[in-house]
Amino acid sequence: MGQSSDALTADQISFIAAQKLFFVGTATADSTVNVSPKGRDALRVLDERRVIWLNLTGSGNETAAHVQACPRMTLMFCAFEGPPQILRLYGTACTIQCGEECGEDGWEALYGLFEPLAGARQIFDLAIDRVQTSCGMAVPRYAYAGDRTALDSWARRKGTEGLERYWQRKNRRSIDGLPAPIPAPRPTGDGAT
Repeated sequence: MGQSSDALTADQISFIAAQKLFFVGTATADSTVNVSPKGRDALRVLDERRVIWLNLTGSGNETAAHVQACPRMTLMFCAFEGPPQILRLYGTACTIQCGEECGEDGWEALYGLFEPLAGARQIFDLAIDRVQTSCGMAVPRYAYAGDRTALDSWARRKGTEGLERYWQRKNRRSIDGLPAPIPAPRPTGDGAT
């Protein structure tokens, strides 16, 4: 059944690479717990103890607000196809905005590991403390039908200035009123962010 360790194995790294969806969980000591689904090609395993993921514009900015106040983060991956499995990564995260540094790497080095995606807002860098597996036998099977394109189209229509206005209006505070960092918009090379 379940196992726990302090680092990812090669098989677990392969499992993560095959997943089309993962979940992020964060909270402060007294905030609302936030669990967000994440898709697209927005996660990279840098080594057995470090994962980064590119955060795209959304209706809120809960994860960034929580990580500023309490850097605990959990990522969860579920096998929806193939053999059942749930994989959780527990650790300490930092938020990297355009032009910022976090540990040894900065925005430019890490952002270059991703294909440019419209509406890119932050990179989260997770230092893994614990890796835990569980059976996942009750998780239903689902077939991957493709990425949704609505967020990408919406962000491209907004453009750099529109996204900046949106972030200022909608992403400066968590639902509990915690301050959330807002990046400077960055072009993707085709005039959109």
